[in-house]
Amino acid sequence: MVTKIETPLKVNSTLSVLLNELAEECETVLFLLTQLKLPNLTDDQKGDILAELTGAVSHLHVHTEDLPDLIADEIETLPDEED
Repeated sequence: MVTKIETPLKVNSTLSVLLNELAEECETVLFLLTQLKLPNLTDDQKGDILAELTGAVSHLHVHTEDLPDLIADEIETLPDEED
């Protein structure tokens, strides 16, 4: 289910690791959402999927808390465009 990004991201190593982890967790969420669409889920199966989804969404929330600042820092390292 989870795939690694083959080509390295062209950002600093810390941001690269965080973005790769974000991609993996997003894949997990998409997989779980797909599972919820399956016909004939039992209540137990639905409960298990929803529990896993809750964990994944919570992890995404915590994981991305500082991500906007790290992305902004990366943008700041880009050279200014000359007109």
